[in-house]
Amino acid sequence: MTQTSTYSICGMCTCRCPVQVDVVDGKVKHVWGNPHALGGHQLCPRGAAAKTMEYDNERPQYPMIRDGKRGTGKFRRVSWEEALDYVAEKLAAIKKKHGARALAMSDRGGPHREFHKTFLSAYGSPNYFTHHATCSNSVHNAHMSVAGQPRNGVAYDVGRCKHMVAFGRNFFESLKTNEARSLIKMIEGGGKFTFFDVRWNFTAAKATDFQIVRPGTDYAIVLAMINVLLTESIYQKEFVSDWVTGLRELEEFVQPYTPEFAEKESGVPARFIVNLARDLAAKAPSVIIHPGWMTAWGANDYYLRRGLYALNALLGNYEAPGGMVFSKGPGDCGVKVRQLTSIAPKPETSQRCDGIGDEIKHLGKGWGMLQKLPQAIISGKPYPVKAYFCMRHDPLNSLPDPEAFKKGINKLDLFVVCDINWSEMAWQADVILPECTFLERTDNISNLKGLKPKLALRQQAVEPRFDTKPRWWIFKELGKRLGLDEYFPYETIDDYLEWSLEGTKFKPADFKKTGVIPLTKNEIWFDRKTGLKFKTPSGKIEMVSTMLTEAGVPSWDAYVRPAKLKKNEFRLITGKTAVHTQGRTTANNPLLNEIVSENPFQIHTDRAKALGVKDGDSIQLKNGTAVATGKVTVTDFIHPEVVYTLHGFGDTVPLRTRSHGKGVCDARLARGALVETIGGNCPVTDAVITISKAK
Repeated sequence: MTQTSTYSICGMCTCRCPVQVDVVDGKVKHVWGNPHALGGHQLCPRGAAAKTMEYDNERPQYPMIRDGKRGTGKFRRVSWEEALDYVAEKLAAIKKKHGARALAMSDRGGPHREFHKTFLSAYGSPNYFTHHATCSNSVHNAHMSVAGQPRNGVAYDVGRCKHMVAFGRNFFESLKTNEARSLIKMIEGGGKFTFFDVRWNFTAAKATDFQIVRPGTDYAIVLAMINVLLTESIYQKEFVSDWVTGLRELEEFVQPYTPEFAEKESGVPARFIVNLARDLAAKAPSVIIHPGWMTAWGANDYYLRRGLYALNALLGNYEAPGGMVFSKGPGDCGVKVRQLTSIAPKPETSQRCDGIGDEIKHLGKGWGMLQKLPQAIISGKPYPVKAYFCMRHDPLNSLPDPEAFKKGINKLDLFVVCDINWSEMAWQADVILPECTFLERTDNISNLKGLKPKLALRQQAVEPRFDTKPRWWIFKELGKRLGLDEYFPYETIDDYLEWSLEGTKFKPADFKKTGVIPLTKNEIWFDRKTGLKFKTPSGKIEMVSTMLTEAGVPSWDAYVRPAKLKKNEFRLITGKTAVHTQGRTTANNPLLNEIVSENPFQIHTDRAKALGVKDGDSIQLKNGTAVATGKVTVTDFIHPEVVYTLHGFGDTVPLRTRSHGKGVCDARLARGALVETIGGNCPVTDAVITISKAK
């Protein structure tokens, strides 16, 4: 019997936890947390189920080309040579006729996108998108306007925090293992945790204080908290004097938004808001106002997130123990890891098909607005988009109104999906290029940023079970066929790793021992008086944003009261479970499907009585022409205006036999949310659903 342990990085969700993979005689025995990086073997259910994912046959097993009408699931098996030749010939023809910008590409985001982003740039297109239209666009762009950095430009020193506040960030169900453990450590150590949400959940159960909030009113609460800090002059004056601009304008703006105003809007008592602001001020700067994770909320979400960052700034918590800290990386340790994207040429045009950078100047190009891609494809404006690569994510499962997205797909000359799953997108593809699972491949080096930066590497633990390939190989081979060889200067993944580490003192073999390479023994802190690195034009935190002013966008916008609902109307709110990565279809995982296989809809007891429904009854949900039937769960612990369900169910792909046809796809009910907002996010919680008892 041969037994090995490989240290790698999990790929079961976007959190990318360090893992230890134990292999016996070439087969995965266990997937654990990496004790050298996580402090123990604990891992969430998704990561622990990676073994089951590896040995599940219900995934693409070889390259395929569509052999029938789009969406019918008719494909023919082909060799990798035929599949790549087909794609390359199509791309060459599209480039010749329409130009390189006719290619768009989207992915899940994160550090493991170096190879396909290099290919897109070398091909000559600026049209790169991430899934963040339904996740973090507004919070990314908000922090860019406030501090000149995306949201991951800062991290959170949760373990040493004295009081943390969160709005809807469900830490213990939308689970990131290290983050959840740090929050528990903080609470057990005597720190306070205040949580606002539209419903009780497991995070609420751990909170010191919890308030159920009327949906769409969070902004009023945040403005009222700012009002208290400024009116009572209990903000961190020295920090604000050193590092904040636009304070007078902010003070004038928040004058009408008193705690009493917020109480009328949200239902949260004014006295609670006042006491919360005072307690935060007393414990500042070791406090955190968490800006959120999945922040595709309402149309005013951008200003809500700016308000949350303004609170952090007023409390002076940037680069403070127990506060928000700058995310230190290799450069802060004198280490430079080479990346392929650094040698790729800039695209022949910077004009994006979604308008970012041209008519929309205040939003970041790094994430794009994927919700605008179908519109650009169908209209051909500002120019034709004829080819689309979708990498390891599923917009038809996550973006509101998937039928609208399909209309765009059906106008393409080439649609390629590269994934390990039979996603909804793969079912519509012209070509499927199946990637190896994360257990079967080695990826590019990633940076674990924070106070003590590290390098990390996803390392292959077992051989591929099927005729699948890693993305480093796929895009090098496509590059060869299109004359882009020079931008992929390697033959093997080991060649690439050697190239990446050239000029450092490290070698690929250094990852073998623990999976990570520490870059410093001591925490790195910037000087709070002179050394903070805000990347705004002023070099400071900007309450009145230079960037927004130049773009003709107001830095602050008035709170807008949510529209009054009719008798049978509800606001559709969706969320996550620790068991599934919804957009990545772990709902079909053999083990995880046994635990959570459907998504019932929660409504308040009083609303259920008015509808004549009881716990477990079937209800009909309707939004325009979108109609669905689901089971209802009746509870006292949810706001009466809300219907809540888990995201990512209602599978339509018949090859995923465990999840097919189970539950309801919330994205199909969120019609009307595929719109442009000031922050670039889809306002998914603005969707209003009519509910009746199912006949």
